[in-house]
Amino acid sequence: MKFDLTVNGRKRTVEAPAEMPLLWVLRDELGLVGTKFGCGIGMCGACTVHLGGKAVRSCQTPVSEVGKGAVVTIEQVGASAVGAKLQKAWTELDVPQCGYCQAGQLMSASALLAQKPKPAREEIAEAMNGNICRCGTYDRIFRAIELAAGTGGKANG
Repeated sequence: MKFDLTVNGRKRTVEAPAEMPLLWVLRDELGLVGTKFGCGIGMCGACTVHLGGKAVRSCQTPVSEVGKGAVVTIEQVGASAVGAKLQKAWTELDVPQCGYCQAGQLMSASALLAQKPKPAREEIAEAMNGNICRCGTYDRIFRAIELAAGTGGKANG
């Protein structure tokens, strides 16, 4: 089937089976490989993208469900003010270790801050729940979100 999508602000047309996960459309059909395959069952968060401004697991989202919703991937997240602040905080606090989960972490964090610019730590925990980091950099991730939000996140605390 033919699908007309808006991905990272660009109109794109792809030929794909309706049930093909958005993840594979992004990676294999459009060459946007920043979105990672992790578990394939929507539990790890590595494949998180924005669809209509909400964080979704692209490995569990069939391309047929995208509709007219705008898709934003890690390749474009820094174009928004929130995404740029998060990327700066991520770098300042040296968040990534292996880096594999970081695209999904940043996508979930940017969706949170776009909807709630000054979240409490409990709200951060709720929004980031399900984004797994095998290296255990959760403290740095939380501090980077707080730094980007202007609610804390200093390098020493």
